[in-house]
Amino acid sequence: MDQTPGDGRTRCGWATSDPLYLAYHDEEWGVPLHDERRLFEMLILEGAQAGLSWISILRRREGYRRAFDGFDPEKIARYSEKKTAALLEDPGIIRNRAKIAAAVTNARAFLAIREETGSFDRFLWDLIGGQPIQNRWRATEVPAETAESKAMSKELKQRGFIFVGPTICYAFMQATGMVNDHLVTCFRHRELRV
Repeated sequence: MDQTPGDGRTRCGWATSDPLYLAYHDEEWGVPLHDERRLFEMLILEGAQAGLSWISILRRREGYRRAFDGFDPEKIARYSEKKTAALLEDPGIIRNRAKIAAAVTNARAFLAIREETGSFDRFLWDLIGGQPIQNRWRATEVPAETAESKAMSKELKQRGFIFVGPTICYAFMQATGMVNDHLVTCFRHRELRV
């Protein structure tokens, strides 16, 4: 748990004094998300984050949005080798060949799910019962993965997604409000309870 100087509000310990991180924690992280393009964006960004700090992705998020056509899965699914080669030269994103290829692969898998089920949003939320899971963590109790994130990872992999291991899926669930993992001492925990 942490307090921002002059603010007086208690936050989760990972929310550093970096203004970008604070805004992400206070306004976005853990808020239930149902916009399909934003869900796709967060899944791609969580995969891009693998092995890196989340702040490094937050600082490049606008670069990702520009480079990946606003995370339009229909456009990304059609990326050519020439386009992916250009992305490897783009300093506004993490230039990792496997992670860029994953975005293309995952866009195609996203479209297949949407075609089959009618809604990527509903498909994902149905995996956790349709409502945010309300946790009551204190300090260091928050797990890196759960039974639900393992099940989500397995389902997504079976449907052709890559860079969606259980830890990435759990971070995605936290970020998109599928779980309320703000610590009970954090002011956002109460605000996001359903």
